[in-house]
Amino acid sequence: MAAELVEAMNMVKSFRVSDLQTLLASMGRSKSGLKQDLVGRALRLVQTEYSPELLKNVRQLYESRFPKTSGWLAARRPEGIPVAYSPLSSSPSATSQGTDYLNGMSKPIPTPAAEVKLVPLPFYQTLETLLPPTELIAQNNEKLQDSQCIFELTPNQADQVRNASELRPGIRSIQVVLRICYTDSIGVQEDQYPPNIAVKVNQSYCHVPGYYPSNKPGVEPRRPCRPVNITPWLHLSNVTNRVTITWGNFGKRYSVAVYLVRVFTAADLFSQLKLCSVESAERCRERIQDKLRFDPESEIATTGLRVSLICPLVKMRLGVPCRVLTCAHLQCFDAVFFLQMNEKKPTWTCPVCDKPAPFELLTIDGLLSEILKETSEDIEEIEYLTDGSWRPIRDEKDRDRERERSNTPEYPVVDICIPEANGHSPAHSSTSLTGKSGSSSVGMSGVTGGSAVAPGGGAVVDLTLDSSSEEEGGGAGGDSEDTEDSADSPAPKRGRYNYDKDLVTAY
Repeated sequence: MAAELVEAMNMVKSFRVSDLQTLLASMGRSKSGLKQDLVGRALRLVQTEYSPELLKNVRQLYESRFPKTSGWLAARRPEGIPVAYSPLSSSPSATSQGTDYLNGMSKPIPTPAAEVKLVPLPFYQTLETLLPPTELIAQNNEKLQDSQCIFELTPNQADQVRNASELRPGIRSIQVVLRICYTDSIGVQEDQYPPNIAVKVNQSYCHVPGYYPSNKPGVEPRRPCRPVNITPWLHLSNVTNRVTITWGNFGKRYSVAVYLVRVFTAADLFSQLKLCSVESAERCRERIQDKLRFDPESEIATTGLRVSLICPLVKMRLGVPCRVLTCAHLQCFDAVFFLQMNEKKPTWTCPVCDKPAPFELLTIDGLLSEILKETSEDIEEIEYLTDGSWRPIRDEKDRDRERERSNTPEYPVVDICIPEANGHSPAHSSTSLTGKSGSSSVGMSGVTGGSAVAPGGGAVVDLTLDSSSEEEGGGAGGDSEDTEDSADSPAPKRGRYNYDKDLVTAY
């Protein structure tokens, strides 16, 4: 049946407008439109409503146009054996053109040069190929295209899916996934969705990952291109499964493939990493010594390399230090968090230098693992030395703090208006003392401008006195008007502790 369907589709591609109109009219379809519209309509008819009657009409129209070729085919082919497309034309270009237009069917004669290879994914292990990479062909000039592919599950494959364990509710460890990539035979291709993609499996639309919101201004949201799980909508029997892909035709070529895969979790990959990719402490020391080895041609000699014990991903202390073998730096990141983040949003990029960090190049740093066990939680940074040893950076920071404290001069603290035990302030006590010993007060006023000695060794300074008032107050022949003014002036205000507010104590 598959070979007959391929034969019918290639015959339709060679029809003229009159042949296409006759075929569409015989099947009750519209025969109006341009030739490219008629070709697309006839091909969809062959794909969706394939029947012996339709195949008979296609062969009759084809033989009416190419009687010699069809007669040669009939003479060469025994009855009941389907015709493959390759004998229809001896032209290599015609053969490649026909085999490329196989939506959902494997190519009868695969061409190694045009074979598309998809990049292997760490979280998916391919068990079987249900549909090899097949190009999506635009059937007309419309921007939105529909392409179909069909495949069947064997009883063994259906049992594997049915009996698989659940990773999460509704998510099985054995899945049937759909992958889409660019049609390019050079190198391996990463998953890439076409614009306006929608996937319908057996008349039911399945979930396609949406766009990730962008945190950077002016950057468009990016869709995570990962395999599409179509398992819940499949017929787990020998019934044919039909997948319809709606995609935007904007000039780029895409290919689709279907695989039976085993799905891994971040914990599974971490177990593989611990089992197969741990760099010993001795090898790490050799790497450090190579980096710090003296270079006579270099003008700068490096005596140490500092490495942080904080993960750059989550800003927490490293649990399992991991790095990429191809990276030049010694700084590590936490392996558990790195795998968990790539399970949700696969980027596989080094968080230190932003270079590619594929899973197969990850390794656990054995030396830094030992350092994390030997150091306390408060140590956040270490330094590797030229001989491969290391030292914590915490002691140096503490010495810097002590050095700053020792170099800071100690200044005396001046307490102003602090009451004594008897409830009197130093300023009030000194004022009473100066009242008892007027000579000392007058003698001091000539020097300090109205200051007196406080009991604690300080001097009481009257800030309201100046030199002119001191001379008038100390002389015997003052003006009578000044005396009367001073007698009529109100008494100075007293504070809470009954002392002059303008007097302060200086120690």
